[in-house]
Parts: sequence; C-alpha cells; structure tokens
Amino acid sequence: MKSTRSNRVPRDQARHAKALGLAPVVALVASLLCALPVIAAPNDLYGRWLAEDIGGGGVIDRLQTVLEIRDDGAVSGSGGCNRFAGRAEIGDGTIRLGPIAGTKMMCPPAAMDQEMKFFAALPQAASWRIDQQTRKLTLLDAEGRALVVFASTD
Repeated sequence: MKSTRSNRVPRDQARHAKALGLAPVVALVASLLCALPVIAAPNDLYGRWLAEDIGGGGVIDRLQTVLEIRDDGAVSGSGGCNRFAGRAEIGDGTIRLGPIAGTKMMCPPAAMDQEMKFFAALPQAASWRIDQQTRKLTLLDAEGRALVVFASTD
C-alpha cells in the first residue's frame, strides 16, 4: 500500500519561506543602491552652485563662493571676494576648468584665504559627481579626492 504522505513542503509554505529568505537580501540591495551617489548627465551640471566645503575645511558663513556652469562651457562666479570667468571642458563625469581670469580686489584675510583655496582647487578638478538625493555637486581631483562640495541654488 502506497503512503499518501508527501515529503514535499506545501506550496504556501514554500513561497513564504522564499519570501522570508529573500526579504533581507532585497532590503540590503535597495539600501545600498539608495546610498550610492549617482553620477548624473552633464546637463545636470549646468546651473549655479554654492560652495559648502573647500578642501575638507568647510567655508565661512555668509561668504558666497559660487560657481556657475553654462551649457556652452562658460564658467563664472565669485570666490567670495573676487569675480571670475573662464571655460570648462565637460564630459560624462569628467571636467577640466581653465584658464580662469578674475578681478584682484583685496578683502579681509579670512575671505582671501578661502578664495585662494577655491581658486587653487578649480584647475585640479578632473571629475565630478552629483548626489541626486542631496543635489550636491562634488569636484574631484585625478585620484578621486573631493576638492569642493557645492549645493545647487537652482
């Protein structure tokens, strides 16, 4: 006589076990994907950006260090004291700024220090990334180190 008892797991239990087994993996992958900064298209780079950090040293409150990037490759802005203008070569994730020309006004020493760091960082920029969640632009050097972090003002 054949046994009617099966060694198979009922279908509902099997689906439930699979769902439980995959749920932590799906949650982990989703959280990792959300945490990754997204390298946007060059069109996302165009606009006005306010510096929030220069070389890891922050910025002076109420001193506006601004970079404006146009779709024709023109760049302009303010180092916080002096105005500047120049050109940029922009690719998917790459950027080359320069030459940059600017005015030569004297300002308080702290403002001049921040501005000198900003102007020194611009020609070192080799790549860029935009975090789509925070709308922050980071200019990076050839080794991938952050030079300047900006917030979008658009």
